[in-house]
Amino acid sequence: MKIAFIFPGQGAQYAGMGRELFDKYSEARDVFETADRALGFALSDICFNGPEEALRLTENTQPAIVTTSIAAYRVLQARGIEPFCAAGHSLGEYSALVATGALKLDDAVALVRRRGRYMQEAVPDGVGAMAAILGADLAIVESACERAAQGQTVAPANLNTAVQTVIAGHKEAVERAAALAKESGAKRALMLQVSAPFHCTLLKPAEERLGPELDATAFADPRCPVVTNVDAQPVTAGAAARDALKRQVSRPVRWRDSVQWMLSQGVDAFVELGPGSVLSGMVRSIDKSVRTLNVEDEKSLENAFNGLL
Repeated sequence: MKIAFIFPGQGAQYAGMGRELFDKYSEARDVFETADRALGFALSDICFNGPEEALRLTENTQPAIVTTSIAAYRVLQARGIEPFCAAGHSLGEYSALVATGALKLDDAVALVRRRGRYMQEAVPDGVGAMAAILGADLAIVESACERAAQGQTVAPANLNTAVQTVIAGHKEAVERAAALAKESGAKRALMLQVSAPFHCTLLKPAEERLGPELDATAFADPRCPVVTNVDAQPVTAGAAARDALKRQVSRPVRWRDSVQWMLSQGVDAFVELGPGSVLSGMVRSIDKSVRTLNVEDEKSLENAFNGLL
């Protein structure tokens, strides 16, 4: 069996995530304790107890999800399960690089805390927005964005499946594009509750601030290929992984293409590690025949482990 490990991004968080793994498995405890030490505050307490307002702060959300995802990974790894390849959705790419040994956990949580802050500060509150366009192909969404721009920024940001694309940009332009997409046949257009317009050119200032910090961070070659968001192609060298993270901030997440690359290599099981199972649903939308599993608590861990035997 060829297994791909996939790691969720921002939006997957919930109060209580990781608590059961922390309570029951020393590997998970070690991960949360490492993150707390690296950040100098009790991130674990925010993960386990909230409040939701603290967990929703981007600079907390990002390290919280990475930490929870790596805790799930380490527990599964301790049972002898290793992937053929790995990928993460946006923020999840950092988790994939930690899991494959390209990036140290303490470096990753410090980086993504600042990444979250820089993303938040790149666009004044209320200026940017994101919307999910459902039931329309990419050509319809791209056309709607082009017609809606009117001198502002709006463009596809997350290319999730053949019929699910998230757009990002200036709030008014995003609203116009969402309406135009519905007029052109999209089933639904949902404005998303996000703190910034991720993965569009408005985030260029955040990309420029994060670049030098990535340059100052040690990257090793991953133990297995990591499929990057920005190119939807595998990297096997630490320098290439760093470069992909630099470019990722202001460019679209090519998730559908990434999954299709993994499928083309014969992957027949995807294991989502961390809070929720949103990515598993996307994978099934791309290929209904493939097996999807997730690990976020003791029950899902047992199901995943038994499903991979």
